[in-house]
Amino acid sequence: MNFQLNEYLKKNTEAAPLAVFRIFFGLMMFISIIRFWSYGWIDKLYVQPTFFFSYYGFDFIKPIGSYTYLIFVLCAVSALLVMIGYKYRIAIIVFFLSFTYIELMDKTTYLNHYYFISILSFLLIFLPANAYYSLDAKIRGMSFQKIPVWTIDTLKLLIGIVYFYAGLAKLNSDWLLTAMPLKIWLPSKYDIPLIGDLMQQEWVHYTFSYTGAIYDLTIPFLLLSRKTRVFGFIMVVMFHILTRVLFPIGMFPYVMIVSALIFFGGNIHHKILQFISRIFNIKKIGFDTNRALIIRSVRTKIIVSIVGIFFVIQLLLPFRYMLYPGELFWTEEGYRFSWRVMLMEKAGYANFKIVDQKTGKRFYVDNDDFLTPFQQKQMATQPDFILEYANYLKKHFEKQGHQNVQVFVESYVALNGRLSSQYIDPTVDLGKQKESFEHKTWIIPFKDEIKGL
Repeated sequence: MNFQLNEYLKKNTEAAPLAVFRIFFGLMMFISIIRFWSYGWIDKLYVQPTFFFSYYGFDFIKPIGSYTYLIFVLCAVSALLVMIGYKYRIAIIVFFLSFTYIELMDKTTYLNHYYFISILSFLLIFLPANAYYSLDAKIRGMSFQKIPVWTIDTLKLLIGIVYFYAGLAKLNSDWLLTAMPLKIWLPSKYDIPLIGDLMQQEWVHYTFSYTGAIYDLTIPFLLLSRKTRVFGFIMVVMFHILTRVLFPIGMFPYVMIVSALIFFGGNIHHKILQFISRIFNIKKIGFDTNRALIIRSVRTKIIVSIVGIFFVIQLLLPFRYMLYPGELFWTEEGYRFSWRVMLMEKAGYANFKIVDQKTGKRFYVDNDDFLTPFQQKQMATQPDFILEYANYLKKHFEKQGHQNVQVFVESYVALNGRLSSQYIDPTVDLGKQKESFEHKTWIIPFKDEIKGL
């Protein structure tokens, strides 16, 4: 086994796929930041709000008022530097740190594809993406046309995990037996030209559910096989363009389309680089040295060990929900960071009551005084949000001079078309509860069952 691993680590392949990946990744990220800024979302999400929901253990990461724009500037500039391959190692580290900081500033904005970008950029720190066709290679006067094959395979593995785990997550009774939540979402797309009327048909809802699951489970293998790669890529393009048309998920479909190119051989990527070279008058031949990048044995072992740990975490983290009792979609304990993409529609409300424990005097909180409408929507259906907000309310009213403050919540939630039911135990003083990795016993058990992984 050791001998086979050592032999594998010594194998080389064309560097062009990694160079193309670097270019498109940097470009997509730069466009994403500019798009986010142009829509006014920085101000709306990170400057205007007075309260922000934190990830457990990262509550020290907050927006910094108007200076938050500087973080986005840093992220955008580093993305450009990654794209052209200038000071690449520093640039990708800065991008990873700045983008992840943005992601951690407010849990309200969590999306699976933000998480994907964070871990992908972390992985890119350890890959020689600037070895070929980069400004770094031009400046140092040394280009490496061959790189270790494992540096390409790690990207394939990460993309494969994202798809396959998303497919596994769809193997549940709501998705397959009742076409939920697509049965709720698709009818609202009636105004889409040509296909709007089809979105009202139940058979379409089920077709989308089953094809979505089959697509996610099979696409990594279709892309890996040379015989089915072109077909797989066509499916990637069709699937992500359709999801972009149906759902407002930003740049993510385009990121996944260009990421799928990594599965193709060097010939395709050399043609892409030749096309880029013609547009920008770059002499590509200067990079085509046929020289192989040799990474020292000790350094290789260190990098491979770090990358190995990284993938162990990626393989195991999505299954942490098994450590908790209750229905995952209801409690959401272990739901995030598990590639459960668009699997549930939750709606609810949370009415907070402040009580003086000694006198019994009480009043209700107007959530508009503390949260934006978007934050309220997210908070009302997620227990850790409810707990963090309750603790904030306790501290807030204590600072105002209130004594013996207790915080209770009247909360009701509807999941995937079911009738609304009580969510949080209204007799529990949430002001005394603390966030932890332990199960939240004050969540009222789900009154139904969702079978599946």
